[in-house]
Amino acid sequence: MALGPKTNQGSMFTAGAGFKFKGGGTSGPSGVRIEHRIGVQAPIETVWDILYDLDRWHEWNPLYPKAEGKIRIGGQLTLTLALEGEKPQVIQPTVLEWVPNDQIHWRLKMMGGLVSTTRFLELEKLDVASTIFSNGELIGGLLGPTAARRLGRKIYRGFEAMSEALKERAEAQWRAAGGAPTSAA
Repeated sequence: MALGPKTNQGSMFTAGAGFKFKGGGTSGPSGVRIEHRIGVQAPIETVWDILYDLDRWHEWNPLYPKAEGKIRIGGQLTLTLALEGEKPQVIQPTVLEWVPNDQIHWRLKMMGGLVSTTRFLELEKLDVASTIFSNGELIGGLLGPTAARRLGRKIYRGFEAMSEALKERAEAQWRAAGGAPTSAA
């Protein structure tokens, strides 16, 4: 079941046989995987600082216009999820894992556990001022595939909008600090 557009930016929306956390094997949650990847012409530390600062997500993040909580293992976040064409919804995921300048993973269970999602925000350093941002989710549980079919394209577009906004903010901050792109845009 492949849904969503395929682009050269490495976007992905496919049924997953397993989930690979950075540095891990294929163990972990399974389900429908929705992912958007984008290159950012800014150092990984600049991108991380923006991503980690939940209190300022409202300034740039169209997918989560309100965000509260502390990013720590076992911490609960309170996020307002704004998908195109859907009523904004307050969600309260639990942080599974976070590593500075690398990744944030959280889990959300809905409908009494019939839908379970594992969200991942991951950074990969390519060069001194070049970063890949992977923005995605695994949707599992008994009703996960149904939820993915119903909302998958909207979720993908939300990830894409968030990725583009993060890229724009990080690159602007990097330029304002005197940084220069490492390659032509």
